[in-house]
Amino acid sequence: MSRRDQIRADVLANGFDPVRNTFVQSYGSDELDASLLRLPAVGFLPASDPRMTGTVAAVRRGLSVGDGLLLRYSARAQGAVDGLDETENAFLACSFWLADHLAAAGRHDEAGELFEGLVALGNDVGLLAEQYDPARRELTANFPQALSHLALVDTALLLARQQVPSARAVPHR
Repeated sequence: MSRRDQIRADVLANGFDPVRNTFVQSYGSDELDASLLRLPAVGFLPASDPRMTGTVAAVRRGLSVGDGLLLRYSARAQGAVDGLDETENAFLACSFWLADHLAAAGRHDEAGELFEGLVALGNDVGLLAEQYDPARRELTANFPQALSHLALVDTALLLARQQVPSARAVPHR
């Protein structure tokens, strides 16, 4: 067995909760992490795999703050994971990763609508922050945030390759 296959088997055995049908944040944890949405993008499993479908459903149920906006991880896990005591808001990169997953799973209309909504959160020149506070309707945390912009570009390219009409051009204000 190759090292890669060995790691894959280990993750499947220790990083997946078969009862909840979802991958978890770390071995021995029952926490979710929206970065799990990247598993298909890195070639770990296809978006159509039932374990990914279950993970996406669990992430959307457990980490959604509305309109496709996702927390990176639960409020309960905050501090223990990143050492920060601050309350986190929706992590924009994670929301773009959700749009990527929806597109990869063939849910093009939903992916395009989410993408458009995320792009609309940008400031007057289209810049995004690390996070978005939906209650205050404002960008928060690090600004501008390269990871948010990288995720936007990745999603735009993915949607354009799949010819999702709403993503053919990023709207300009």
